[in-house]
Amino acid sequence: MLEFEEYKGRLNSLKPTLETLKGALNLEAAGKEIEELEAASEREGFWNDVANSQRVQKRLKQLKDKCENYRKLCAAWEDLYTLCEMAIEENDGSMLPELESEFAVFKEEVESARLSTLLTGEYDANNAILTFHAGAGGTEAQDWASMLYRMYNMWADRHGYKVRVMDYLDGDEAGIKSATIMLEGENAYGFLKSEHGIHRLVRVSPFDAAGRRHTSFAAVEVMPEISDDKEIELRDEDIKMDVYRSSGAGGQKVNKTSSAVRLTHIPTGIVVSSQVERSHFQNLENCKNMLRARLAEIKEREHLEKISDIKGVQMKIEWGSQIRSYVFMPYQLVKDHRTEYENGNIQNVMDGDLDGFINAYLSMKAAQ
Repeated sequence: MLEFEEYKGRLNSLKPTLETLKGALNLEAAGKEIEELEAASEREGFWNDVANSQRVQKRLKQLKDKCENYRKLCAAWEDLYTLCEMAIEENDGSMLPELESEFAVFKEEVESARLSTLLTGEYDANNAILTFHAGAGGTEAQDWASMLYRMYNMWADRHGYKVRVMDYLDGDEAGIKSATIMLEGENAYGFLKSEHGIHRLVRVSPFDAAGRRHTSFAAVEVMPEISDDKEIELRDEDIKMDVYRSSGAGGQKVNKTSSAVRLTHIPTGIVVSSQVERSHFQNLENCKNMLRARLAEIKEREHLEKISDIKGVQMKIEWGSQIRSYVFMPYQLVKDHRTEYENGNIQNVMDGDLDGFINAYLSMKAAQ
């Protein structure tokens, strides 16, 4: 059974990677921290401080998930190796399709775990806040923004991230003018920060009766959620607040009251808004979270020491500034212009298959 011997060889070649991964994940230190946090959570009065107890529980879950994921990888390696030995011993070639599919999944999971060890940025472990802006072009661009919105929601679903809508503004006829969502889960920002930029679409427009080909642009902003106010301080004198009436298609997504909030950060000119919550105070909290996230993202991207050094940055949603192109016609191809990574299965990409692009970006950054 030559095929199974080959797979045994491949598995043996991956064993050192698992050992290296164990050290890179720093599982020994994680185990000690779990013990310390569990001991702290058992102390009297621990639950009286709600904010602190929530932080501890969140950290505990992250550490336990990391340890459990590594344990599952090791168990998967053992199961695959046993499968090879059984097939060889019983001379049973029928096990080969199962081995091929499970080995492919295992290899992807090992690579994903390896890449997670590269996420060493200050905010990489945080939740991610994604904002979508349609470019010029009316309905066509607004439809493209909604397609990207769906794509990242599907990517989040594939990876078990919880999605919360923070702002949503419908397009005039179809799609969206802008929207903001938060993806909650470990390393959400670390993985998705590669998606920050202009995304270009080329297709035959369904809104053009003449069936002509159109090029559209939409911007995706990716920011880390900042849960600790001390990390990014917002001074009242630096913020201008406007309250206005929410708007939306048929009132399905928003409440038709003067509860929508717009915040302008005066030193930088950054503007954020939220209208999806029924309460003015909830929308205000959403805005503050988004503003902290914007400031933190720019601070990290520009390697700034102080928030006071930040200047508002506006992405030009136009030709020549795109990070990635999605071509539906005259051929089908999604290509990232920074890494040169490409995928010809455009429907899979639009259904959330972005890991190849994300992994290529992280690998490129690690090699620099």
